[in-house]
Amino acid sequence: MDVIFILALYVIIVNTAGFAAMGIDKTRARRKEFRIPESTLFLLAIIGGSIGSIAGMYVFRHKTKHWYFVYGMPAILILQILAVVYLIFGTSLDFTIL
Repeated sequence: MDVIFILALYVIIVNTAGFAAMGIDKTRARRKEFRIPESTLFLLAIIGGSIGSIAGMYVFRHKTKHWYFVYGMPAILILQILAVVYLIFGTSLDFTIL
């Protein structure tokens, strides 16, 4: 199998899991059932599911009143984008500050 295909499949699966976890946790919150720990929700975002987790937050209106989710999830996404850019382009990128 092609490495790009495997990585794309991984990203799709982990983002789907992040999205679903937000929906499941919201449903459990409404029913006052056992919840998915916040650390698990963050872990799903950290391992590559940040886009799905952010989408799930706003689609299900879940965890949007918690500042650490509202700012933490996008921060994880930005760090992941920077990591991918670094891996693709290596150290050839030079950032200069005025």
